[in-house]
Amino acid sequence: MKAVVYSIKNYEKEYIAKANQKKHDITLIANSLNVETANFAEGKDAVIVFTNDNLSAEVITKLKSYGIKYIATRSTGTDHIDRKAASAVGMKIANVPNYSPQSIAEQAITLILALNRKVNLAYNQSKKFDFRLTNLQGFCLHGKTVGLIGFGNVAKALAYILNGFGCKILVYDPYVNHFPKHVSPVSLEDLYSKSAIISLHVPLNQETHYLINQNTIAQMQNGVMLINTGCGALVNTIDVISALSSGKIGYYGADVYENESSLFFEDHQTDIHKDTILLQLMSFSNVIITPHQAFFTQEALQEIANKTIHNLDNWQNGKCVGKACACANSCQKETVK
Repeated sequence: MKAVVYSIKNYEKEYIAKANQKKHDITLIANSLNVETANFAEGKDAVIVFTNDNLSAEVITKLKSYGIKYIATRSTGTDHIDRKAASAVGMKIANVPNYSPQSIAEQAITLILALNRKVNLAYNQSKKFDFRLTNLQGFCLHGKTVGLIGFGNVAKALAYILNGFGCKILVYDPYVNHFPKHVSPVSLEDLYSKSAIISLHVPLNQETHYLINQNTIAQMQNGVMLINTGCGALVNTIDVISALSSGKIGYYGADVYENESSLFFEDHQTDIHKDTILLQLMSFSNVIITPHQAFFTQEALQEIANKTIHNLDNWQNGKCVGKACACANSCQKETVK
């Protein structure tokens, strides 16, 4: 199969090559996919994309005119793809349903510990030879109640870590029937009101868009710590900023941002005009924003590459793969494991 990989970074190349083993004819380009760069796909069977690539209806129509039959995204989320447009032209889609959940879970616990123990403040003070403790008091995680919204693979890995710290773990997930003994399933309202720390682990869809807003924040404890390693638009950033200003939210840690598509993964230090909402959010000393790096481990990168190539393998063998598959109902489906 002939494929072009858009938005490729140097650090991905070795993993894709190792996974591919020269099975497919793959072209790697650094350009992101958009209307102007869609022509690079001409003569290929598939495009391999990432979260910041533009797969609007207009782009998909262009890809179809160039002969593209398949879209493989190197991500779990597919909200950057117009799936209706793809389905309308018979274009098949596959994602990476899961990869190294420990990588994302460990980033979440990193944000929790860094915020709690004021690591960013301590680091900056120590660099200036200011070794006072005045502003650095934290709290023990042991005995604290942590609420996990969503209980997929990442949340399960995080719950295992939190259990080791001695936390009480509450979980809300109406789609899960069986829970391990170290977690307690509760209503969303109970989770909001009883949790000192809340971490988000649900996919982004119409139901979960702006799940965290001024109404849901009002149900939380004063000084709550909010962690988002899921999707940026799960959180209404303006409402979070307001809650940080009032002290309702005591700590905010996120590896994602709702308007990240034009920002993350690139250097914007010299930009004259910067995202004013993000600037305001990062002005708080009790906020840590990381640049969508939770997935960025050796293990996750190899697993993403392996499953992406596996998608191409299955298509080549006449199979449709991935939970995001938008092909006709008659197509044989296989969930990537």
